[in-house]
Amino acid sequence: MVRKIEGPARIPVPGGKLIDEHVGRVNSGDEAVSIAHMTAPPGWEEPPQTPSFAEYTLVLRGTVIVEHDGGRTEVAAGQSVVTEPGERIRYSAGPEGAEYVAVCLPAFSPDSAGRD
Repeated sequence: MVRKIEGPARIPVPGGKLIDEHVGRVNSGDEAVSIAHMTAPPGWEEPPQTPSFAEYTLVLRGTVIVEHDGGRTEVAAGQSVVTEPGERIRYSAGPEGAEYVAVCLPAFSPDSAGRD
């Protein structure tokens, strides 16, 4: 069945980051996958987390920084990063901020993020 989604649901988060969920638990009721457009201001950071989902991130503008057990990975515009479930990670944005698309399998939920 084809389902057209008219637009995203804005999910409020602290720190000035904008999350516009196109597909997922909040906007479309999908639990298998979430697709969100994110915009983070310069210097934005979030607490460490150990999610129970895989996250596929495509950076459109700026830099997303991922701190993980293996070190620190900077992901620039045009690059992507994959994080696996069960790995402790921490996301932040570089000095110019970041715009990116995140795909989570299964869909993101606050409970499955495993935030510290």
